[in-house]
Amino acid sequence: MGLTPFCSQPQAADSVNPSHALFDSFVQAQTCKETQQNFIELCRHLKVEPRDYKHFYSKLKDRLNYWKAKDLWQKIDKRAAHPDYEQGQACHQNKCLVLGAGPCGLRTAIELALLGTQVAVLDKRVSFSRNNVLHLWPYTIRDLLNLGAKKFYGRFCSGSIHHISIRQLQLILLKVALILGVEVHTGVTFEGLLEPSGSTGWRAQVSPGSHRAAAFEFDVFISAGGGRYVPDGFKIKELRGKLAIGITANFVNRRTKQEAQVQEISGVARIYNQKFFQALHSEIGVDLENIVYYKDDTHYFVMTAKKGSLLKKGVIKQDFPDVNQLLAPANVNQKALEEYAYDAADFSTDHMLPDLEFARDHAGRPDVAMFDFTCMHRAENASLVKERKGKRLLIALVGDSLVEPFWPLGTGIARGFLAAFDTAWMVRNWGKGGLPLELLAERESMYQLLSQTTPENISKNYASYSINPSTRYPNISMSSIKPTQVIHTVLDGLLKSLLLLHANGSAESLRRLEDLLSWCQKNTAGYKHVKVKDLSESWRSGMALCALIHNFRPELINLSSLDEYNITRNNKLAFDLMEREFGITPVMRASEMITCEKIDQLSMVVYLTQIRNALTEKDTPAGNDGLFLEACITLKCIFNDPVVPVSSSEVGGSELCYFCNKHLYVLERGSAEGKFFHRSCFNCYQCGSTLRQGGYAFLSDMGRFYCELHSAAEDEEVDEGHIGSQV
Repeated sequence: MGLTPFCSQPQAADSVNPSHALFDSFVQAQTCKETQQNFIELCRHLKVEPRDYKHFYSKLKDRLNYWKAKDLWQKIDKRAAHPDYEQGQACHQNKCLVLGAGPCGLRTAIELALLGTQVAVLDKRVSFSRNNVLHLWPYTIRDLLNLGAKKFYGRFCSGSIHHISIRQLQLILLKVALILGVEVHTGVTFEGLLEPSGSTGWRAQVSPGSHRAAAFEFDVFISAGGGRYVPDGFKIKELRGKLAIGITANFVNRRTKQEAQVQEISGVARIYNQKFFQALHSEIGVDLENIVYYKDDTHYFVMTAKKGSLLKKGVIKQDFPDVNQLLAPANVNQKALEEYAYDAADFSTDHMLPDLEFARDHAGRPDVAMFDFTCMHRAENASLVKERKGKRLLIALVGDSLVEPFWPLGTGIARGFLAAFDTAWMVRNWGKGGLPLELLAERESMYQLLSQTTPENISKNYASYSINPSTRYPNISMSSIKPTQVIHTVLDGLLKSLLLLHANGSAESLRRLEDLLSWCQKNTAGYKHVKVKDLSESWRSGMALCALIHNFRPELINLSSLDEYNITRNNKLAFDLMEREFGITPVMRASEMITCEKIDQLSMVVYLTQIRNALTEKDTPAGNDGLFLEACITLKCIFNDPVVPVSSSEVGGSELCYFCNKHLYVLERGSAEGKFFHRSCFNCYQCGSTLRQGGYAFLSDMGRFYCELHSAAEDEEVDEGHIGSQV
């Protein structure tokens, strides 16, 4: 970015200097539109071109010789001088499109700009209108202060409880992003990705189509648009727990002395103050599980209400078992909802807030909303790579696109910023020519930890925080996920070559598959009802497996007693013999050889390679069949969505599932906290929802696994140290 030292002296006539007045207006702007307009005017007056992103910041600083800007320049210069950014050269050849001008999208854009990336941000909204208030962890406060938050918002974190409205946070980050040369396009709708064509690279299809963002070519795409847009190739998992109905309400803050004296509520749960909640219910009929009150631009309340009281108060018109029907707009009495939220806010503040009046949302309606806390979504992986016509595209998710936060826990923006930094680190490695599989594997290693992070278990040395994950996560293993485990995140043209390359070299891998097939054909030739053509469907009947065994150990099996149409019996016989005689765990249940639509080739390659080694008493030294077998097992686990990979050294093992205590087949095995289990059994103890690595809490005293939704409630009764032990 070519940063230059700041040199400025206070001017005697600041008030009459147009550039100083324009800078003051930019800093003090309180809307997105006003911020953008004032910034354009400032740039025009100083004759600096924002599109010259590589030199924009240094030119702006040189031409705006204003003592009020000095502190801001110093903060930005200090950040930009960090070795991670390599003086803005780490990603100077990369271009990135960020979808979404929310806090996480803008925070990511800032880091990429510091790396030297040309960054454009798209958002279909034209205003920042979200009044809801975000809880800030200590590190996020330090991070925002280091970006000059106080310069743009003097009241930042001046209260006893640290928080900020989404709107104010967006304004702060927007102003920093603009100063660093990020292009921010509002009122532009993203319609999808356009694949390379001719000499043109990856682009976005946008509306209006004539917008200049339509011509922007990029090699990095960051989706920070929440649930509105998740790029193709990402799988989103739904985490659903016990019904939890959330209500948010914002009231006008007139900033009177009386309002200032009202105490905030950082978070009160029923379990800690039953008397308060019982009084709330008995006196006004409002039945809550918890409530939070923050005093910011508005008086902000968020609460979890019980369905029964919402029905009794007429907020919900009719009871439905389906939560979508239950909370559908047609089934909600908006006026009754406003009264419910008003009563809860008034009672919880001991009637100390005078003349409560709802703030207005972007549509001019009372800013009160009810929604489903029950269901949250999270992406199975954080990043992937696409390739078309020789042009690669790195795609990453941040913010709610990656993980939807559980609002009452106040983790959203803190974990969102951590993911933004992790993503920036990945883009840095991308810009420096890192191998796709290696940088994707490293990113997924970090993603495993995200849902386990708390203010207590991340590093307390906030001054040393950077985009390098090792500065933020104590004892992190940057290689806990191996490159072969993320092959499924490399799509299309690049997939096959990388898969073969990492499986032990493309030519070598193909040769081994051909050798295995040839060996199977040779040793089953001449057997009735057996014709091995491939390493998948030819094995369905079980006759080929029995023929292999008979060819080497004829005393173990009587082929004349077999019926080619009795698939389950044939496979069970072969599976049982191989496990009993050679310790080879079955690839699947015998009955599944009938029911499965397609025999998986990787499963059979794993199984047949073990059989060949056992029947020929062949050694499997590292670098030969052992390495090839390990790669195949790992790949098989990937495509079956495992919790952790299985190594070739574990193939002969036989054990019971931690949860159901039934036989555990290797290729359906997962592992967490030293426990082994069927992946289908890895569920939340309380609600039964499916868990994933990095998205659970383990209470070791009870030996139970919980989803994020229910971990907090259980954690109230045990030591917090048992949660997030992976960080």
